[in-house]
Amino acid sequence: MKIDRNSLEVLHQEDLSRFAILIDEYVAELDYRIRDGVITFTHTGVPRALEGNGIGSLIVRAGLDYARQQGYKVVPLCSFVDAYMQRKEEYADLRA
Repeated sequence: MKIDRNSLEVLHQEDLSRFAILIDEYVAELDYRIRDGVITFTHTGVPRALEGNGIGSLIVRAGLDYARQQGYKVVPLCSFVDAYMQRKEEYADLRA
């Protein structure tokens, strides 16, 4: 399924401790937990039908931008978040 990334909205669902993008019946998500000024990203999930559209990167960027705005340090337990942070130097200072 081809998706126009510019039309997507990343939702911060604090009650579920996740960032999400909802497309039809699909949910892409970035799960986290917060403790003592540290946000730990535990899982990034993009449904197979949506893969290849950059949705994972879009949602991770939203999570990292939120961490910066809140003054949190980041622990990227999720390998996708860790790899994204390694590729994007502008987020290196967020690592706990």
